Amino acid sequence: MATIAAVSTPNAVGGIAVIRISGDNAVSVAEKIFTPFGGKNVADMEGYTCAYGIAHDGDERIDDCILTIFKAPHSYTGEDTAEISCHGGLFVSKKILRAALKNGAATAEAGEFTKRAFLNGKLDLTQAEAVMDVISAKGELELKMAENLREGAVFKAAKKCSARLLKLLSGLAAWTDYPDEDIPEVAPDAILEELTAVREDLQALTADYDRGRIVREGVATAIVGRPNVGKSTLFNCLSGCERSIVTNIAGTTRDVVEESVRLGDITLRLSDTAGIRETDDIIEGIGVEIAWKTVESAELVLAVFDGSCPLTADDFDLIDKVKNKKCVAVVNKSDEEMVLESEKLEEHFIHFVYISAKENQGIKDLENAVKELFELNSDSFSSVTAANERQKLCIERATEAVSSAIEALEFGEMLDAVNVLVDEAEQSLLELTGERITDAVVDEVFSRFCVGK
Repeated sequence: MATIAAVSTPNAVGGIAVIRISGDNAVSVAEKIFTPFGGKNVADMEGYTCAYGIAHDGDERIDDCILTIFKAPHSYTGEDTAEISCHGGLFVSKKILRAALKNGAATAEAGEFTKRAFLNGKLDLTQAEAVMDVISAKGELELKMAENLREGAVFKAAKKCSARLLKLLSGLAAWTDYPDEDIPEVAPDAILEELTAVREDLQALTADYDRGRIVREGVATAIVGRPNVGKSTLFNCLSGCERSIVTNIAGTTRDVVEESVRLGDITLRLSDTAGIRETDDIIEGIGVEIAWKTVESAELVLAVFDGSCPLTADDFDLIDKVKNKKCVAVVNKSDEEMVLESEKLEEHFIHFVYISAKENQGIKDLENAVKELFELNSDSFSSVTAANERQKLCIERATEAVSSAIEALEFGEMLDAVNVLVDEAEQSLLELTGERITDAVVDEVFSRFCVGK
């Protein structure tokens, strides 16, 4: 493969920038554009050693830099790798990169360094996918999930299931292919027991998927309530800026205002909706209709009530409409005298909190309520969870094939049919780990990476 190069640090001004070069000719490319102080020869540098010197383009000096050499196979990519750390200016880093490209390197594609690590056996496909999850993690739970994946949790679990299926396949193949040999007959009951255990292990790999998706992608959240209960104030409080207009005039919010915010370790894709009430105003009525549609599609509803006044007919209408949704009742205006009949809310909501959106009080209680509602506490997560739709699909196909094999055994089908279904499950697990996968799938996985990683 060609020797490739890219700037591996963000496209922004910073303290340092790193230009990564990887491939058979990485050291020779580095030698042409970097001269160590003290007369040291780049070609003679050992792996995991550094040199301080000058990066240059021919006779033109570019910057004082540090060169680090990694020798194959003990590098991130599994190839000879050279990394030049320079001052973190956009122009200087691109100038060094251009010098590398002029002297034998090719421009790296998105994710090509990690792709080479996968192709060279340094990472399995699930670990490679975890690299971008680590980079994009925005909170503790996301990072924990990504680190579990990067450490090979899904790979190890899949390989354990795969080994059990291979053992079954070898026994079935020997018995069916060599019927005249003195080979013990395969016992259907033993196969059924083993397949049932494998299916349970596979199902565990996707058990936490939806919660994991919420942690990674955020939860679609609708803030709803009648006019003037403080929906927009709560929206602005969570957003950290004035995104929604706040007045004491009922019906100010006519359309849905959206924003993604962090609530502790959780991302909420917030939608601030029009105040829900009976109205003769045509435009406001359209806003109310849109609000109800937003509630229907939301994964989480923050039902806001005004604690400074009794519950109204519009409040009870809201309570009825959200009774089948994941919902937190938010009693706002806790900084004022509480008049709302809280015991009536307790009859309808498991999760409710008291806040003052205006004074930014009670937000931590709201965070804890959302975590509890979605069971997002750190110790509640399985350490082994599919991280994306590709992994989930592979595991589901394997689970479906194993389930079909179990049904075939229970209905007394020939063992040949069971053998085919078990083999289908095994192929799906090999696709999961990347041991058997098409180039198109590999390219699609790494196309989501940034250039330089």
